[in-house]
Amino acid sequence: MKMNANNAVDAGREPDARERILAAALSEFSGHGLAGARMDAIALAAGVNKALLYYYFASKDGLYLAALEAVATKVRDASLAAATGDATPGHRVVRTVLAHFDRILTQHEFQQLMQQEMIRIHKGEPGAMSLLVEKVFRPLVTAFEATVTEGVASGELIPVDWLQMWISTLGANVFFFLTARMFQQLNGEDPLTPDALEKRRKALVEYLGWAIFRDREAGARVAAEVLAATPMPPKIQLPRAVEAR
Repeated sequence: MKMNANNAVDAGREPDARERILAAALSEFSGHGLAGARMDAIALAAGVNKALLYYYFASKDGLYLAALEAVATKVRDASLAAATGDATPGHRVVRTVLAHFDRILTQHEFQQLMQQEMIRIHKGEPGAMSLLVEKVFRPLVTAFEATVTEGVASGELIPVDWLQMWISTLGANVFFFLTARMFQQLNGEDPLTPDALEKRRKALVEYLGWAIFRDREAGARVAAEVLAATPMPPKIQLPRAVEAR
Protein backbone atom coordinates (compact mmCIF):
# COMPACT_ATOMS: atom_id res chain seq x y z
CA MET A 1 0.00 0.00 0.00
CA LYS A 2 1.36 3.44 -0.96
CA MET A 3 0.54 6.92 0.21
CA ASN A 4 0.36 9.92 -2.09
CA ALA A 5 2.56 12.95 -1.60
CA ASN A 6 -0.07 14.91 0.31
CA ASN A 7 -0.53 12.08 2.79
CA ALA A 8 3.22 11.76 3.19
CA VAL A 9 3.41 15.46 4.07
CA ASP A 10 0.58 15.01 6.57
CA ALA A 11 2.46 12.08 8.12
CA GLY A 12 5.49 14.27 8.57
CA ARG A 13 3.42 16.65 10.65
CA GLU A 14 2.97 14.02 13.35
CA PRO A 15 6.37 13.77 15.02
CA ASP A 16 5.18 11.23 17.57
CA ALA A 17 3.09 9.11 15.19
CA ARG A 18 5.85 6.56 14.67
CA GLU A 19 6.35 6.11 18.41
CA ARG A 20 2.61 5.71 18.98
CA ILE A 21 2.46 3.09 16.26
CA LEU A 22 5.38 1.16 17.76
CA ALA A 23 3.78 1.22 21.22
CA ALA A 24 0.45 0.01 19.85
CA ALA A 25 2.16 -2.64 17.74
CA LEU A 26 4.12 -3.91 20.72
CA SER A 27 0.91 -4.43 22.67
CA GLU A 28 -0.89 -6.08 19.77
CA PHE A 29 1.95 -8.40 18.75
CA SER A 30 2.74 -9.44 22.33
CA GLY A 31 -0.90 -10.24 22.95
CA HIS A 32 -1.77 -12.00 19.71
CA GLY A 33 1.48 -12.98 18.03
CA LEU A 34 2.59 -12.06 14.55
CA ALA A 35 -0.06 -14.17 12.83
CA GLY A 36 -2.95 -13.09 15.03
CA ALA A 37 -2.17 -9.38 15.28
CA ARG A 38 -4.35 -7.04 13.23
CA MET A 39 -3.06 -3.91 11.54
CA ASP A 40 -6.49 -2.32 11.93
CA ALA A 41 -6.25 -2.76 15.70
CA ILE A 42 -2.77 -1.25 15.78
CA ALA A 43 -3.88 1.78 13.79
CA LEU A 44 -6.89 2.28 16.04
CA ALA A 45 -4.83 2.03 19.22
CA ALA A 46 -2.22 4.42 17.82
CA GLY A 47 -4.89 6.90 16.70
CA VAL A 48 -3.68 6.96 13.09
CA ASN A 49 -4.89 5.98 9.67
CA LYS A 50 -3.98 2.41 8.73
CA ALA A 51 -2.14 3.72 5.66
CA LEU A 52 0.33 5.45 7.96
CA LEU A 53 1.50 2.08 9.26
CA TYR A 54 2.58 1.10 5.77
CA TYR A 55 4.10 4.51 5.15
CA TYR A 56 6.48 4.04 8.08
CA PHE A 57 7.04 0.27 8.05
CA ALA A 58 6.03 -1.02 4.58
CA SER A 59 4.56 -4.31 5.85
CA LYS A 60 3.20 -6.13 8.87
CA ASP A 61 6.44 -8.08 9.15
CA GLY A 62 8.41 -4.85 9.00
CA LEU A 63 6.33 -3.34 11.79
CA TYR A 64 6.76 -6.48 13.90
CA LEU A 65 10.54 -6.38 13.54
CA ALA A 66 10.64 -2.66 14.34
CA ALA A 67 8.52 -3.13 17.48
CA LEU A 68 10.62 -6.09 18.57
CA GLU A 69 13.85 -4.19 18.03
CA ALA A 70 12.55 -1.16 19.93
CA VAL A 71 11.65 -3.12 23.06
CA ALA A 72 14.78 -5.28 22.77
CA THR A 73 16.93 -2.16 22.74
CA LYS A 74 15.17 -0.86 25.83
CA VAL A 75 15.71 -4.14 27.68
CA ARG A 76 19.35 -4.37 26.60
CA ASP A 77 20.18 -0.84 27.70
CA ALA A 78 18.56 -1.28 31.11
CA SER A 79 20.29 -4.62 31.64
CA LEU A 80 23.69 -3.33 30.56
CA ALA A 81 23.32 -0.38 32.93
CA ALA A 82 23.08 -2.88 35.79
CA ALA A 83 26.06 -4.87 34.51
CA THR A 84 28.38 -1.91 34.09
CA GLY A 85 29.29 1.24 35.99
CA ASP A 86 31.52 2.23 38.88
CA ALA A 87 31.15 -0.82 41.14
CA THR A 88 32.99 -4.01 41.99
CA PRO A 89 32.37 -7.10 39.85
CA GLY A 90 30.38 -8.65 42.68
CA HIS A 91 28.11 -5.62 42.87
CA ARG A 92 27.55 -5.80 39.13
CA VAL A 93 26.71 -9.51 39.15
CA VAL A 94 24.13 -9.03 41.92
CA ARG A 95 22.65 -6.02 40.14
CA THR A 96 22.46 -7.98 36.88
CA VAL A 97 20.57 -10.87 38.46
CA LEU A 98 18.19 -8.50 40.23
CA ALA A 99 17.62 -6.55 37.01
CA HIS A 100 16.73 -9.83 35.31
CA PHE A 101 14.16 -10.60 38.02
CA ASP A 102 12.67 -7.13 37.66
CA ARG A 103 12.62 -7.44 33.88
CA ILE A 104 10.46 -10.56 34.07
CA LEU A 105 8.28 -8.74 36.55
CA THR A 106 7.73 -5.59 34.50
CA GLN A 107 8.64 -6.11 30.84
CA HIS A 108 5.76 -8.45 30.06
CA GLU A 109 5.55 -7.50 26.38
CA PHE A 110 9.18 -8.37 25.80
CA GLN A 111 8.74 -11.64 27.66
CA GLN A 112 5.72 -12.52 25.52
CA LEU A 113 7.51 -11.79 22.26
CA MET A 114 10.56 -13.77 23.35
CA GLN A 115 8.41 -16.77 24.28
CA GLN A 116 6.63 -16.56 20.93
CA GLU A 117 9.97 -16.59 19.13
CA MET A 118 11.07 -19.61 21.17
CA ILE A 119 7.92 -21.46 20.11
CA ARG A 120 8.59 -20.60 16.47
CA ILE A 121 12.10 -22.05 16.77
CA HIS A 122 10.76 -25.29 18.27
CA LYS A 123 8.28 -25.55 15.40
CA GLY A 124 11.04 -25.04 12.86
CA GLU A 125 9.47 -21.81 11.62
CA PRO A 126 11.47 -18.77 10.49
CA GLY A 127 11.49 -16.07 13.12
CA ALA A 128 13.34 -13.15 14.62
CA MET A 129 15.34 -14.90 17.34
CA SER A 130 18.56 -13.88 15.62
CA LEU A 131 17.56 -10.25 16.19
CA LEU A 132 17.09 -10.91 19.92
CA VAL A 133 20.39 -12.79 20.12
CA GLU A 134 22.39 -10.01 18.49
CA LYS A 135 20.49 -7.07 19.94
CA VAL A 136 20.06 -8.31 23.52
CA PHE A 137 21.58 -11.59 24.58
CA ARG A 138 25.04 -11.49 23.03
CA PRO A 139 25.89 -8.09 24.60
CA LEU A 140 24.50 -9.22 27.97
CA VAL A 141 26.31 -12.55 27.96
CA THR A 142 29.55 -10.86 26.96
CA ALA A 143 29.23 -8.35 29.79
CA PHE A 144 28.36 -11.08 32.32
CA GLU A 145 31.32 -13.22 31.28
CA ALA A 146 33.71 -10.30 31.61
CA THR A 147 32.31 -9.30 35.00
CA VAL A 148 32.50 -12.78 36.53
CA THR A 149 35.96 -13.37 35.09
CA GLU A 150 37.13 -10.09 36.61
CA GLY A 151 35.56 -10.92 39.95
CA VAL A 152 37.14 -14.36 40.13
CA ALA A 153 40.55 -13.00 39.14
CA SER A 154 40.38 -10.28 41.80
CA GLY A 155 39.42 -12.78 44.49
CA GLU A 156 36.06 -11.17 45.20
CA LEU A 157 33.99 -14.01 43.72
CA ILE A 158 34.26 -17.74 44.26
CA PRO A 159 36.22 -19.65 41.57
CA VAL A 160 33.43 -20.76 39.28
CA ASP A 161 32.98 -20.89 35.53
CA TRP A 162 31.10 -17.80 34.37
CA LEU A 163 28.61 -19.84 32.32
CA GLN A 164 27.68 -21.99 35.31
CA MET A 165 27.09 -18.85 37.35
CA TRP A 166 24.94 -17.43 34.55
CA ILE A 167 22.79 -20.56 34.45
CA SER A 168 22.58 -20.88 38.23
CA THR A 169 21.67 -17.26 38.94
CA LEU A 170 19.44 -16.16 36.08
CA GLY A 171 18.10 -19.69 35.76
CA ALA A 172 16.75 -19.44 39.30
CA ASN A 173 14.63 -16.46 38.26
CA VAL A 174 13.19 -18.30 35.27
CA PHE A 175 12.44 -21.37 37.40
CA PHE A 176 10.66 -19.29 40.03
CA PHE A 177 8.25 -17.70 37.58
CA LEU A 178 7.68 -20.82 35.50
CA THR A 179 6.80 -22.98 38.51
CA ALA A 180 4.97 -20.38 40.59
CA ARG A 181 1.48 -21.73 39.96
CA MET A 182 2.59 -25.31 40.59
CA PHE A 183 3.93 -24.34 44.00
CA GLN A 184 0.70 -22.50 44.72
CA GLN A 185 -1.13 -25.79 44.28
CA LEU A 186 1.41 -27.53 46.50
CA ASN A 187 1.20 -25.22 49.48
CA GLY A 188 -1.89 -23.10 48.86
CA GLU A 189 0.00 -19.80 48.88
CA ASP A 190 0.18 -17.47 45.89
CA PRO A 191 3.88 -16.71 45.19
CA LEU A 192 2.99 -13.90 42.79
CA THR A 193 1.31 -11.47 45.18
CA PRO A 194 3.20 -8.19 45.69
CA ASP A 195 4.27 -9.22 49.20
CA ALA A 196 5.42 -12.66 48.09
CA LEU A 197 7.32 -11.22 45.14
CA GLU A 198 9.07 -8.68 47.33
CA LYS A 199 10.03 -11.46 49.76
CA ARG A 200 11.41 -13.61 46.94
CA ARG A 201 13.28 -10.65 45.45
CA LYS A 202 14.95 -9.91 48.78
CA ALA A 203 15.79 -13.57 49.35
CA LEU A 204 17.34 -13.80 45.88
CA VAL A 205 19.75 -10.94 46.52
CA GLU A 206 20.61 -12.03 50.04
CA TYR A 207 21.32 -15.56 48.83
CA LEU A 208 23.71 -14.22 46.19
CA GLY A 209 25.51 -12.25 48.86
CA TRP A 210 26.20 -15.43 50.80
CA ALA A 211 26.75 -17.76 47.83
CA ILE A 212 29.00 -16.14 45.22
CA PHE A 213 31.42 -14.08 47.33
CA ARG A 214 34.60 -15.48 48.88
CA ASP A 215 34.05 -13.19 51.85
CA ARG A 216 30.48 -13.91 52.87
CA GLU A 217 30.18 -10.99 55.23
CA ALA A 218 31.34 -8.65 52.48
CA GLY A 219 28.83 -10.30 50.17
CA ALA A 220 26.05 -9.72 52.67
CA ARG A 221 26.96 -6.04 52.75
CA VAL A 222 26.88 -5.89 48.95
CA ALA A 223 23.44 -7.51 48.95
CA ALA A 224 22.12 -4.96 51.43
CA GLU A 225 23.57 -2.10 49.39
CA VAL A 226 22.05 -3.36 46.14
CA LEU A 227 18.63 -3.83 47.71
CA ALA A 228 18.73 -0.35 49.24
CA ALA A 229 19.72 1.20 45.91
CA THR A 230 17.19 -0.77 43.84
CA PRO A 231 13.71 -0.64 45.36
CA MET A 232 10.85 -2.85 44.27
CA PRO A 233 9.39 -1.72 40.93
CA PRO A 234 6.39 0.51 41.72
CA LYS A 235 4.11 -1.02 39.09
CA ILE A 236 4.09 -4.78 38.88
CA GLN A 237 2.65 -6.19 35.66
CA LEU A 238 3.20 -9.89 35.28
CA PRO A 239 3.69 -11.47 31.86
CA ARG A 240 0.48 -13.11 30.63
CA ALA A 241 2.28 -16.42 30.26
CA VAL A 242 3.33 -16.26 33.89
CA GLU A 243 -0.15 -15.33 35.05
CA ALA A 244 -1.63 -18.27 33.16
CA ARG A 245 0.60 -20.86 34.79
